[in-house]
Amino acid sequence: MADEPGGSGGRGSPVWAERGATETVTDLFRDHHLELVRLALVMVGNLATAEDVVQDAFERLFRGWPGLHQRASGLAYVRSSVLNGCRSVHRRAAVARRHAPRLAERPDASGPDGASAAADRRDLAAALRRLPRRQREVLVLRYYLDLDVAEIADTLRISPGTVRYTITRGLAGLTRLLRED
Repeated sequence: MADEPGGSGGRGSPVWAERGATETVTDLFRDHHLELVRLALVMVGNLATAEDVVQDAFERLFRGWPGLHQRASGLAYVRSSVLNGCRSVHRRAAVARRHAPRLAERPDASGPDGASAAADRRDLAAALRRLPRRQREVLVLRYYLDLDVAEIADTLRISPGTVRYTITRGLAGLTRLLRED
């Protein structure tokens, strides 16, 4: 039993807790992937999303391995990470549901300013696509979905200061791109 992941070594801690990140996370993945996908599936109700949540949790465990204070708690960490990932899925879905009616509305393009407004939207969309990914994400979340700085920070998992800085840089870039066109 001492050679199995989760079995006890001579010092009372699991053998896999004393090895490197690659071996440990691989063993945890092999031994617990299915149970964690089932947990996530119950929480989110979609197999593909559940698999993504679990994969992300293991990726975070691997990246954070050097900073893990109690390496024997790797399984608890990844379980907690799966639950947090499921919560994030639900938060994003709630935001999408909240804004879906507004997204489905089509502006009236039949009026005299309709053609001009449509052209402006096309120009703006083209300029947005030319921005760096993070700036584009922050600007769309702020001005299209009307999220506040804290919601954007939670969504993108960045600090509120980074959100504010990225908004400023994105608006400057967008202004420059629109002037060029």
